[in-house]
Order: sequence, then structure tokens, then C-alpha cells
Amino acid sequence: AGCLVQQPFCSHPSAEVDRPAGMEMAPEPPLEERSKFHLPEHAIPTHWYNIQADLPKPAPPVIHPGTHLPIGPGDLEPLFPMELIQQEVTQDRYVEIPKEVRDVYKMWRPSPLSRATTWEKALGVHDKGVKIFYKYEGVSPAGSHKPNTAVPQAFYNKKAGTKKIITETGAGQWGSSLAFAGAQFGIEVDVYQVRVSYDQKPYRRAFMETFGAKCYPSPSDRTETGRQLLEKDPKCPGSLGIAISEAVEVAAGVPENKYALGSVLNHVLLHQTVTGLEAIEQMKLAGCYPDVLVGCTGGGSNFAGLCFPFIGQKFRKEMPPEKNGALRVVACEPANCPSLTKGKYAYDFGDTAQKTPLMKSHTLGHTFMPPATHAGGLRYHSMAPLISHLKDLGELEAIAIKQIEAFDAGQLFAKCEGILPAPEANHAIAGARIEALKLAESGGGVLLFNMCGHGYFDMAAWTAYNEGKLVDHEYPEGEVAMALAGIPPVDEAKLMEHLANTQ
Repeated sequence: AGCLVQQPFCSHPSAEVDRPAGMEMAPEPPLEERSKFHLPEHAIPTHWYNIQADLPKPAPPVIHPGTHLPIGPGDLEPLFPMELIQQEVTQDRYVEIPKEVRDVYKMWRPSPLSRATTWEKALGVHDKGVKIFYKYEGVSPAGSHKPNTAVPQAFYNKKAGTKKIITETGAGQWGSSLAFAGAQFGIEVDVYQVRVSYDQKPYRRAFMETFGAKCYPSPSDRTETGRQLLEKDPKCPGSLGIAISEAVEVAAGVPENKYALGSVLNHVLLHQTVTGLEAIEQMKLAGCYPDVLVGCTGGGSNFAGLCFPFIGQKFRKEMPPEKNGALRVVACEPANCPSLTKGKYAYDFGDTAQKTPLMKSHTLGHTFMPPATHAGGLRYHSMAPLISHLKDLGELEAIAIKQIEAFDAGQLFAKCEGILPAPEANHAIAGARIEALKLAESGGGVLLFNMCGHGYFDMAAWTAYNEGKLVDHEYPEGEVAMALAGIPPVDEAKLMEHLANTQ
């Protein structure tokens, strides 16, 4: 569909060179025995994919918290450069990736796609017709999928004349990625990191600072939001909602500064689709097409990055004919912060201090403080609006995974595949295990999941797991009920009437 550079694959020159006896290259194995499926550098996507162009029903608009009417570009301009605002609202199916961004992507993209044959055997599904593939985003400079959007966000900000980008981060993958991206384009970066992760993961902070960023624990005494929270609770562990409030407060106060978000928003999910676009081509090399897609979800960016291009093919009826349009898509979230499985689909703020517009999503309430788990990147009270919309349309399913169950699955995966997963990725691995066993019971099939990052900065979490100190936090039902009671009431019938009259 014009989203990949189409050039023939070339044989490696070494294949034509005479080799000394005993050093001949082994013959290429049959497809069934291959474990890695690589694309050449020129196959990096030239465009991002925008699922809004193919939705069977438009997603609900983002609205102003005061008027409860759709926001316009001017409402977002204090926070984002105009090109990112345009990407947030565009209905174009493909958005061109600037050459400057693709040049940075070349450091690690295309990322590898592998078949987890050893893990299949360990799970007992290999001989039952189940094939498990994973797209590994941990090869990026920051060790996760987050640079896929950090790089373009830094590029567009630099192009717009932004002096400093202010952001938040949970576990630190996003902060690390924006620090890296800022260094590529010569732009300053300040990061407000959720306090519990700031304390748990000091090497993430060291990574950010090495690339020139400044990192502060959130809540902090640098903002009015932070000071108010610390006055109530000096030991407040923080949350992504609080860190967003602090970052927005700082960014909005200085015209030459801008804010950047690492998940949730449409343009962020758009940038992440390089993952799924590559995976579609790599699955062709593997001679397979997935029956089930799996990814972990907190705000939803890595999940969307893998799944949206495949869902788009389903909407456009471009799946292989033998699949008959059947594609299961499974989102895996933490059991103690389960926005998709237990949240309310409603308009809510994206931050604790109510500084953002209102977005319709599955939410646990903007004041909800998730338990202090090690999967800091999944400790967010609401889901990306586009993912929530797809769940509302019945296009995806969601399951909740407990922390120890996730680490159990991640440990076995590490032993089999040689990659120590991040705590967030453990949830996808646990979900993939559940779905692979289901496929085995039903006669087999192909599963693809997003292995969104490595866990080599998360050794405190793995130490706690290995020492038996990891705990499963209970779902705080009472706290969620209180937070949901604080969701602002929105007359959606009136909003729909307004939209009908303005079209």
C-alpha cells in the first residue's frame, strides 16, 4: 500500500566467495527450522500507518473540560508543535516519515522478528501445531519501543524552534528514549519520573543524565501540583497521572518549551506503527500470518504499534483469504491497574491535577493511585482513546495478569530465548503463554506478540522475584470506586447533537 520501500533482496557477497575446506557456510535451513526473520535497512517503513482512516466508526472527539465541546488546534498549541497536532487529528491513512527520522531509525530498525521455538517446546505446544513469534523492540538504544515516537517528537520540536521538552516517565523507558532523541537533535530534555520508579531504577536515571537530560522525582517541590501532594503525603509514591500534571504545568508556563507524551495520544500510537508494518513483512518471510496478536497495555503505545497495522488489514479485507477475516487481538494489563478489564468507558482527565483535555477512554479515575508495582510503565489510570474505542467496537479483548504470574512467565521465556524481559513485557509474555495453550487445545495456530523491551535496568525487580519478595497487590476496589466518583459528568447526547449539527 505504498508504506514500505519496495526493493529486491540481494544475496550477500560472501555467498560467492570461495572458502577454505571446513569453513563452508551451512545450507539455508528449511523455513520450518528458521528462528530469525530480518529485513534489510532499506525496508524501514517510509510512512506511519493511521488506523483512524479505516475505523468502521469514528472515535469520540477530545473535548475541552470547560465547554465540553471538541477542542481545536489552538487548545493544544501551548503544549505541542503544530505538525504533531496535525498528526493527532489527521484522517490520512499514511503519514510520511521524515528522512531525518528514518536516518536515526537506522541505528536499530528494522528490529528483529524471531520464532520462539525453544519456548514453544517448554510450554508443550510445539508438537501441537502452535507457532509463537515475537517482535523484539529491546534492540533500540534505550532498550524498548519508546524511541519509535521519541525520535519524531524531538525532530518536530527542533524544527518548530522548541528550546526544551518537558515530559514524564514511569519505569524510565520513555524518559530514556526522549533523552536519547533530544541528544540526536540538540534539544534539552527535563523528565519527571514517578517517585517509586525513580527509587527502584537508579540506572535509568543515570542513562537519562548521561544523554544530557535532567531527571526529577515526582511528585516534586518544583511545581504547585507536586508541593500540594507532598504536603498531604510526604512519602507519596507518585503515579504517571501526577507526573503528567507536573510536566504539563512546567511546559505550559514557558512559550519556548513544549510537552511530550510517551503513550496514549493518537500521534504517539501513529509513530509506533513502524513495528507492525515491519512485522507484516517479516511474517511473510516466515510464511505465516498470525491468528492471535498479543501485547501488554498501560497507556497502549507498544500494543497499538504492533496490532494497528494488522487490524487495519482486517478492516480493509486485506488479510490472507484462508483466514476468513478472523484475527484475535489480546491486550494484557496488570491486575492491580486494570483499566480495560475493570475501568469505566467515559470521558476523564489524562492527569491527576486536571490540566489536560477530556478524552473518552477506559479509566479507573484520574485521582487513582496505582499500587507500587515494578511494571512502572503500566501504572496509568486510563487507556489510549483509540484502543478503548476498538475495545468498545469489539475488535480486541483484554485480560488482567498478576505480577508474580507475569514474572514466572518472563523467567521461563528468558531461560528459553536468552532475553531478560522488562517487567512490562512480562505481562505480554504471560498473555502469550495463556493464548498459546488455548491454540494448542483448539488444534494449533500462529501467535505473534510484542516483546517491547529488555529488563537489564530492572534488576531490582528481578532480585525481588528471585528472593521471593515480590508480592501480588490486590485490586484496590474501594480506591477505584472513589476515583471513578470524581470523573467529570459529560452530556454525551448533547455532544453528539453538536457534532451532527456542525458536519
